[in-house]
Amino acid sequence: MPSATSGRPSPHPRAIQETRDAARTEQTTPAWHDRYALRCGIEATIHQAVTVIVTGLRRARYRGIKKVHPEPVVSAIVVNLIRLDAWWNGHPLQRKRTSHVARPGPTLTT
Repeated sequence: MPSATSGRPSPHPRAIQETRDAARTEQTTPAWHDRYALRCGIEATIHQAVTVIVTGLRRARYRGIKKVHPEPVVSAIVVNLIRLDAWWNGHPLQRKRTSHVARPGPTLTT
């Protein structure tokens, strides 16, 4: 049955549900967890390079691959140096997030 917007047949809801169920079943396997652990580590590194450390990784200063290529390389070197420094000095890079509700508020003293 064609959809109202594209004219192409839309997937049947049953097929969508079966696909979702198959994906959820696959997510319970140890092989999927191993692959996801690798992806999680890579995403954490990218997050650190983009947001935690101000390296300007989201925008290039120049145009052209020859000029742009050194920027992410230098950013990766900076991230690695910061991580090495934290490891050598025993300071964790990731602090656990505490919600504003759990944080101690200002105390009233008399």
